Amino acid sequence: MSTDPEAKPWEEARLIPVSGIRSAEEQERRATSALLAVLYAVEEFGAAITKPLGAPKGKLRSFIEPPFEMANGRWVRPDGLIQVTRGRRTWTALVEVKTGKNTLDRDQIEAYLDVVKEQGFDCVITISNQIAKIPGEHPVAVDGRRLRRAALHHLSWSRLLTEAMLQKSHRGVADPDQAWILGELIRYLEHENAGAVDFRDMGEAWVAVRDAVKNGTLRQSDKKAIEVAGKWEELVSFAALRLGRKLGTDVREVLHAKERSDLSVRISSIVDSMVAHGVMLGEIRIPDTVGDVSLAADLRAQQIVASVSLKAPRAGRPRTRINWLLRQLKTTSPDVRLDCWGLRSRSSMSELLGNVRKNPDLLIPVENREIVSFTISLARPMGVKRSAGSRSFIDSVIQTLDDFYGDVVENLKEWQPPTPKLQKETSRDSEGDSRSEPPADAAGESTAPFDPASESARSSNGGEVPRSRPG
Repeated sequence: MSTDPEAKPWEEARLIPVSGIRSAEEQERRATSALLAVLYAVEEFGAAITKPLGAPKGKLRSFIEPPFEMANGRWVRPDGLIQVTRGRRTWTALVEVKTGKNTLDRDQIEAYLDVVKEQGFDCVITISNQIAKIPGEHPVAVDGRRLRRAALHHLSWSRLLTEAMLQKSHRGVADPDQAWILGELIRYLEHENAGAVDFRDMGEAWVAVRDAVKNGTLRQSDKKAIEVAGKWEELVSFAALRLGRKLGTDVREVLHAKERSDLSVRISSIVDSMVAHGVMLGEIRIPDTVGDVSLAADLRAQQIVASVSLKAPRAGRPRTRINWLLRQLKTTSPDVRLDCWGLRSRSSMSELLGNVRKNPDLLIPVENREIVSFTISLARPMGVKRSAGSRSFIDSVIQTLDDFYGDVVENLKEWQPPTPKLQKETSRDSEGDSRSEPPADAAGESTAPFDPASESARSSNGGEVPRSRPG
């Protein structure tokens, strides 16, 4: 190895090299070949990608740039082709790939759909950095008549990277060599030279719409507002993908039935909220958590707010129910906001966690109403730049979501009623002599104010708080 301090470190040999990519076309060909080869080489990954698209679980083969002559004499050459065979059935998909900032072309897609129909294939799969605004929907509108006998699917590079990470780190790959190959694909896709970039830009209309909302001059008919609403929808989907990548689970955006069936309903709802309240809203569902996480980008207050709601215990006094929540948040930042909702109350009792730790009574609803639910929220400053990076809007949304999950959501559990106890029978003679114990709270929890120090001592002493010796 060179001892020259100014010499560059030697570059390690890789199965899929990132060096030497000199054009967008070369970048696209290398990404296509690498992906299709790994789909073939790693059985579990190939099945994870193709099975949800309708392929059987069987032997997978992949090809690059196969030529086809159409009925009108025109030759077309898709970027790739995937075949999965099981018994007598063969499932075939044409693949169209774009990398970097290149977007999918409608004419190309429709030509490939025609090939699928003529050849009796099954579908067309498009891959690009475009993120479908609604899961299952394609980012490019094509002639619906072409979809009658040919299916069209879209996978973003971010989705493929997420699936690769989930397969390698969480679902597992049986063969060590195949696991290493999949790791090489992950390393390649994560490199900036691969062109498989994550969501990085809010679009050209971002600054104008952001300022119009802040000044109260945004109109519902503004086309720029519709563009920003679409970008926000993509960002929420990407944030869910990215968090799922870290957690090793399937995190998805929450959409209502009407929004799933008609994208314009969702976009119109975002625009309406921006015009009326200066806020863009979204929801994310994380498996095995207490509830959906709400994301709000307040363009007027320039804040990103993440929140989650959970039901309060159905038994116990108000302070007992509040202490139940505080015990779960004993390591959470004191600047998190708590909202306590009383039965049939139109407004909540709201206070910062640090203050509630000192005085739980701050959250008790007026008229001592029964507490039915809590909402925990984290607010962070909003970035203003359109592109990803320092002080960017995109990074502030992603960082707030990550912080909120790690500081709050992963610590929360739903309340479970205590297990029913058998009543012990006692004789009449012993009844008169037995001393009555003080009644326990209905929820089986202490009603004393929450004390983090006492909780720490309790956990380190087998559940008992140490008592001082009498003098």
